[in-house]
This record gives sequence, C-alpha cells and structure tokens, in this order.
Amino acid sequence: MSIEQDLTLPGEKVDRPPMWVMRQALKSQADKPQAGRYLPEYHEAKGNRDFFECCRSPEIASTLTLQPIDRYDGLIDAAIIFSDILVIPQAMGMEVKMVDGVGPKFPNPLRSPSDGQYQEIVKRDVDVAKELDYVYKAITMTREKLAGRVPLYGFCGAPWTLLCYMVEGGGSKMFREAKTWVYKYRQESKVLLKKISEICVEYLALQVAAGAQIIQVFDSWAGELSPSSFKELALPPLRYISENLPKRLREMGEDVVPMVVFAKGAWYALDELCDSGYDVVGLDWLHDPSEAVKVARGRVTLQGNADPGVLYGGHDAITSVVENMVRGFGGGKERWIVNLGHGITPGVNPDDLKFFFEEVQRCAAGK
Repeated sequence: MSIEQDLTLPGEKVDRPPMWVMRQALKSQADKPQAGRYLPEYHEAKGNRDFFECCRSPEIASTLTLQPIDRYDGLIDAAIIFSDILVIPQAMGMEVKMVDGVGPKFPNPLRSPSDGQYQEIVKRDVDVAKELDYVYKAITMTREKLAGRVPLYGFCGAPWTLLCYMVEGGGSKMFREAKTWVYKYRQESKVLLKKISEICVEYLALQVAAGAQIIQVFDSWAGELSPSSFKELALPPLRYISENLPKRLREMGEDVVPMVVFAKGAWYALDELCDSGYDVVGLDWLHDPSEAVKVARGRVTLQGNADPGVLYGGHDAITSVVENMVRGFGGGKERWIVNLGHGITPGVNPDDLKFFFEEVQRCAAGK
C-alpha cells in the first residue's frame, strides 16, 4: 500500500494502512538526545562524526535514511530524510551544537528584542538554497537510491517550535524564555514567527524540487501553548505554510505534494488543524483514535498514534495497543497512516518495532 496512493485517493479503501514511524531515519530529534538511534547499523555509518556533520554529508544522510527501509523491507511504506529541524536556525545565522548526553544547545540564544541578534535575524536575507544545499543533495541522492521502492518525506520544524529553541537555547521543561517572549514581547514574537514561516516555505519547496514527495511540519512544542495562544501564535504560521507552499511550488513549475502537520500536545486544536490546509494531521498518543476520527469527519487523513513507550512493554502490550488502535481507526482501510504518537525513544529493540508493524498488518487483515 503506497502512502501516495492513500493520499491521492481520499475515501478509497485500501488492503492495509500504509506505515512508517517518526525517527525511523534515526535523526536525533532536538528534544531528545540520542533519540531514534536504535539500529546498530546507525553507529557503524555514523562513525566518529558528530550529528550535524552527518546531516551535512549527503552520502551519510542518504545512507542513514535508507537503513530502516532495508531492515524492515516490505513493512515500511515511506522514508523520511535524515536531518534535523534546527538546520533552519543555523541557516538564519545562529550557532547550534548537538551536545552528547544533553541535546541541542544554542551558545547565544535570543533573549529579548533589544538583543542585537534579534534585529539582525529578522532583517537578514537568508539564501535558503545555498545554506541548506546539503539537504537537497541528500534528498536527490536518496530518491535515486530508493528507485521507487517507497515515497520520501521531507520536513521542517514549525515556526513556533523553532522560536522556542531559538529563545530557550535548547530543550526545556518550563519554557520560561519562550513564555516571556509570547507574553511580554508578543508583537516581536509574531515578527520572528513570520520570518521563520517564510523560510520554511522556501525550504520545503526546495526539498520538493530536489525530490521529496511528501512534506511534514513538526510542531513539537505546540502543547506548551494554551488553546487561545495556539490559535494566535502557532496556528497562523502553520496556515501560512499550507497556503503558500503550493503557490511557491507552482511558481517553480513543480507539482504540489501532500502536506502533513504534526502538532504534538495540541489535542484541543484537532478541529482547527483539520481545517488548516494540510492533507494529513498527525496525532500523538493523547488522542483516542475513535474520537479523533469523529472530529476529523473525513476532512483529512489521520496519522498516528501509538504511544512510543509501548515498544518497551513486550509483545502482549504491543498487540493490545495495536488492536485498539486499528479498531479505533475503523479497521485501517481508509484515511489512516500508521505511525507512533511521537518518535522512537532510546533503547528500543528493533525486533519489537518489527513486531509492531507485523501486528498492524495482522489486525488490519482481520486476523
């Protein structure tokens, strides 16, 4: 079952739901150091290179993208390019380091609008094609290597989530700096969000031109906002991307591709997200599948949403979660892409992920 086919033919029933999982490409999501590095072959390909060095090498990024496709041949229905959401702040001129055992760190984060760096960033004309050329090369190389086996996802971080990292200087539990910005410097926050949104559109368009067949926008910290703040600060940039990316692609002479939005923790905004212009809405594990289907009312394809933690629980636990999930999504025959509710977490046994995929196939087949 092709993900592209499932999205191209809304309402058409399929033999089984297409499947992939976040962080399957072993990228270290910015909020979890070491996250996703669950395959032994990852370490062999990475060698002694640091994380961003791997991202900047098209050959290595391509190799890491393909590893789960090869290991789970016939089970995974999409690849996602090995990269990171924080390449956009890097392209904007900010330094980002991936610190072992800690995660991403910005040595010089934005602290206030009076910070000279803020004015420099919002006024800078970012050459997105030049600064992130290594990503496009990795995508083109990967498409060639895939040779049509599965479609390839490109992605970016959502403006709100990127703003959080740029002002916090890394991951956070309290989001003190981000909350200071949105409540004390609200207008300046909106200016920065608009700047990031414009870069996201160009970055995603160039990924599509390079060969990406589907794109996903990750709003990892959406759940840190109240419903009203989400509607005012996070949702408008998401809509800006969904409205302007197709326009930009047409300007470039490229085909418009399916778009996915994943706003982790924003369970309260599912109805609005279904009307935000995306073809697919990703769900974290806070959603009850059957209730999400009722809210969506067939407007979008849903993607998700098993708790990644179940992969620690053994086969019986995985079977129980999968059966409930398949049942909740109406048997998995239409409008559903199987995924976890977030990325694969550290220490997962690759064989348990394989069992997860196999159980989805079994349950969707009614066995």
